[in-house]
Amino acid sequence: MPEIVDAKGLACPQPVLLIKKALDSRDEVIILVDNIAACENVKRFASKSGCMVVVMEESGNIFRLSIKKRQSPKAADCRVITQSAFAGNEQGPITGHTVFVISSDVMGQGNDELGVILMKAFIHTAAELDNPPAVMIFYNTGVRLVSSGSDVIDDLRALEGKGVELMICGTCVNYFDLGDRLGAGKISNMYDIADVLSAAGRIVRP
Repeated sequence: MPEIVDAKGLACPQPVLLIKKALDSRDEVIILVDNIAACENVKRFASKSGCMVVVMEESGNIFRLSIKKRQSPKAADCRVITQSAFAGNEQGPITGHTVFVISSDVMGQGNDELGVILMKAFIHTAAELDNPPAVMIFYNTGVRLVSSGSDVIDDLRALEGKGVELMICGTCVNYFDLGDRLGAGKISNMYDIADVLSAAGRIVRP
């Protein structure tokens, strides 16, 4: 019997994270979502992972996605292709660490309230990645995310537990008077930050 995952009412990226976790131990999973965005995100993730996906729309704007692993090498091939699409360029494969640069406590420009929601989702998703970044650098208002009262502090601590180095701009910590309220990471300086960035193989700025 396939496992049934009830993801109704959950915002992005929770449905995708739940189905990813379920597929780690199951060959067949059914997930229920209640919006088209979640349906498309789950369908895309499952397809990119090499799974067969059947979508049925039920009453009340509920989508039932039946996801089944293919019993062939195609699933593994798909995962390799998906990863390699971002792992190299015309000059050859990227070498060096992946570094996430967080320069704000909101994600994107426009509506700051929405930006807070998006940043929270991004950090939570980063904590669930199979291949998290080697280093995350926080500066300007991004340092607020590593304060002990931050909504994402648990996810940042989880990233530390995976070996991710959290570098926090000391000048920014002093500017916002956060010295005694840091809940994760280590205070750094601009020399060390510049050194890490100059050696990075990939720099991601959400």
